[in-house]
Amino acid sequence: MSTAAALLREPPAGDVFDRAAVKALFDLPRETLFARADAVRKDNMGDEVFLRGIVEFSNICANDCLYCGIRKSNRDVRRYRIDEEEILEVAHRMEGWQQTTIVLQSGEVAAEKEDERIERIIRRIKTETRLAVTMSAGNRPRDTYARWRAAGMDRYLLRFETSNPELFAYLHPDCDLDERIRCLKDLRSLGVQVGSGFMIGVPGETLDILADNILLCRELDLDMIGIGPFIAHPDTPLAGLQNAYADDHDMFFAAVSALRIVNPKAHIPATTAFDAIFPHAGRDLVLQRGANVFMPNATPGRFRKNYMLYPDKPCVDEDDHQCSGCAAARVWSIGRVIGQGPGHSIKVR
Repeated sequence: MSTAAALLREPPAGDVFDRAAVKALFDLPRETLFARADAVRKDNMGDEVFLRGIVEFSNICANDCLYCGIRKSNRDVRRYRIDEEEILEVAHRMEGWQQTTIVLQSGEVAAEKEDERIERIIRRIKTETRLAVTMSAGNRPRDTYARWRAAGMDRYLLRFETSNPELFAYLHPDCDLDERIRCLKDLRSLGVQVGSGFMIGVPGETLDILADNILLCRELDLDMIGIGPFIAHPDTPLAGLQNAYADDHDMFFAAVSALRIVNPKAHIPATTAFDAIFPHAGRDLVLQRGANVFMPNATPGRFRKNYMLYPDKPCVDEDDHQCSGCAAARVWSIGRVIGQGPGHSIKVR
């Protein structure tokens, strides 16, 4: 029996997964891998799909990541910051759309006034609504995370993007991998539910690196893991560079399925980038191949075209009400049910 087939018959426990075992999963017939991942998802997470609305509240960023459309050197971006009251209006509407988490996402700006504003927004959302709050605003000092946690922040999403230090340093000239991991550990020490993840198919990525990415997610014991295909924005230094799996787009789904098998109890969202490559179908397929979270765009419509991290981003011509209805319909169309309650981590620590 092959290593891959043995893993499917009896998935390893504890620390048995290593690079070779993860790589073996990619040797399986794709439909076999997808079916196993969906079964692992069902056994561990059930059939609920939690809706977590994303509010992209600012596209101001101090970093210059080589692939990102809102990098600080991109002069063609119209910068914005949504005011506090409008964010709260969106949060109140979300409660009527079966969205139980608000994800507040922005570029990274180390500014005390902005950190204070975020703290105030978190506190108001937790006071005025029943929503769980996920923040995603980049690297911050532990003290800042602690303030946000005290204000009511439930979760934090900070992707490491690649487990390879040299590749990370090339892509992110303003940061290093050790600092990113330090932030994730700070968040865990504060009792925050921690989310991270990576891009699939960064130019220069090998199967070894992909396997190591999946294993790093397991090592960090993440509560949520978000991954999606690498797509460089046309106004960035990496514009036009092909994804490492440009000749095999099924690898994007295979990565999600392997991720689910190796990390059976993590929440895994069907990320928007899949719809950029597979319009109107990508996120549906991800939900059927290991994922259990859908993140509709809840950003007010007039800001959406200015938060273009990559080209062909879907839903930029819709409003938050349209996105919420579409998300629910997509969940129902594949025979799943919308999750009730906050959808917190199922892990016991």
